[in-house]
Amino acid sequence: MVLDDLGDSLRGTLKKIANAVHVDSKLIKEVVRDIQRALLQADVNVKLVLELTKKIEKRALQEKPPAGMSNREHVIHIVYDELVNILGDSRELPIKKQIIMMVGLYGQGKTTTCGKLATFFKKKGLRPVLIAGDVHRPAAYEQLKQISEQVKVPFYGDKSEKDAVKVVKEGLNKFKRVSDVIIVDTSGRHKLENDLISEMKDIFKATKPDEKLLVIDAATGQQAGPQAKAFNDAVKISGIVLTKLDGTAKGGGALSAASEVGAPIVFIGTGEHSGDFEKFEPAGFISRLLGMGDIKSLLEKAEESLKGKDAEKTARRIMSGKFTLHDMYDQMDMLSGMGSLRKIAEMLPGGFPGKAKVKQEDMDSTENKLQKFRVIMDSMTNEEMNDPTMVRSSRIKRIARGSGVENRDVKELIKYYNMTKRMMKGFSGNRKMRKNLMKQLQFGK
Repeated sequence: MVLDDLGDSLRGTLKKIANAVHVDSKLIKEVVRDIQRALLQADVNVKLVLELTKKIEKRALQEKPPAGMSNREHVIHIVYDELVNILGDSRELPIKKQIIMMVGLYGQGKTTTCGKLATFFKKKGLRPVLIAGDVHRPAAYEQLKQISEQVKVPFYGDKSEKDAVKVVKEGLNKFKRVSDVIIVDTSGRHKLENDLISEMKDIFKATKPDEKLLVIDAATGQQAGPQAKAFNDAVKISGIVLTKLDGTAKGGGALSAASEVGAPIVFIGTGEHSGDFEKFEPAGFISRLLGMGDIKSLLEKAEESLKGKDAEKTARRIMSGKFTLHDMYDQMDMLSGMGSLRKIAEMLPGGFPGKAKVKQEDMDSTENKLQKFRVIMDSMTNEEMNDPTMVRSSRIKRIARGSGVENRDVKELIKYYNMTKRMMKGFSGNRKMRKNLMKQLQFGK
């Protein structure tokens, strides 16, 4: 879960409001203190915390709830509104031909983010390329080259050249006619040194980038604000990318940085893989943090995962009662394309407040099991995938050997398939649900 500790604290505070018999000034002041404590512990800038909580207190004490909304719901809505407001307006990078300059200190995840950004644009149908403008850090060239191979995009660098501006210019000359998005990785330092700022300004003048993205590690803390200001003064950053925003990172300092310099957060990194990268939506982010889910992002991920697949055709087969292991494999493939089960679960509304928590180890176990099922199905013949009833003793042994698992694992797959098929059969018998599903699949055509 993104920002686990902060999310737990804020959800506990809102649960206190939801369970209150009366909403009075005493409760509101108590809630405000709880929010202050939660945000300060998450490293959010002190000045920002005080401004935010003053607004929450003033609105909660003075505003009357609109018709049809209880006092408790109104206070919860005010907290949500003001948390969204401190994150600023959302902004999406245009899907067009452009040059993007990446800046940031050492260890912030800048080079890895270059690969994630390339993957993002590649999924949008554009042709991204990577240029290794970091000529100082040992192995920076090799790292970006390896990342470019992993995400399958062109790369340019010269590890024998120590003039960063020269390398970047050569890369631009090579790629400007054959690519859509040129992503330039630049050098970082352990701290904001004059030579870093000077080199960055020179690259900025040479490339005339459309976007200047500052990469900040979520664990940076209160130093994130001054860092962001220094980079902004040098190249006028157009957006911020927050990295490593998964797990226990406090993250508040990095979130505050965007507010301090007035630059929008455009992406967040939530893991190590190229797909662990999301467009930043303040409303959806806060909604997830408070346990309310983020259906918009979930639908976007599903749509992206379904790209190039005939989802409607598969749905019609299922609706007609024809459900094979091929169909189940496609379902698992789509789910895998949407990210980890933990991230998908975060986007689902959980009956706020106090939604039941699924243990991380249970999710990991389920994810590993689904992955094992896919490996088993890779060892099955087309005939067996179309008619799993034929998978008996001798076939089970062969499939288990071929996929490197135990016989019981193959039997468990067949059991899971039969259970899923029964569920699908019941679903296909419900005319109303069937009609709604087909409507959803045709939406936007």
